[in-house]
Amino acid sequence: MNETQKTGGEGETKAAEYLRSIGYEILERNWKYSNQEIDIIAKDKLFLVIAEVKTRSSNAFGEPEVFVNRQKQRNLIKAANAYLEKKNLLLESRFDILSVMKTGDTYNVNHIKNAFYPILNKS
Repeated sequence: MNETQKTGGEGETKAAEYLRSIGYEILERNWKYSNQEIDIIAKDKLFLVIAEVKTRSSNAFGEPEVFVNRQKQRNLIKAANAYLEKKNLLLESRFDILSVMKTGDTYNVNHIKNAFYPILNKS
């Protein structure tokens, strides 16, 4: 495991700990569908939260959350739909981003609720 993977894994763990600390129930971590992956699937009261975690040790190239581009959003939406179908869930979904900055041994979590919304295809 390289340093980037290690930092990313630690960031995901810190993000999950943060979500638990504010009352979320973690249902899945690193859930895979085809070639897509959802970092954290959690329940927040009546919402199914699909959380993408971005961890960086420097913001020289921008804040971590800016790396969740349109293609990543589309992949998360596809995977979320597959999860809802597979688990036969009828919950309203929300897409959050947890931006984690590592400074030394400290991880700071920035939670962005409703970071993006699924876009309907217009025919």
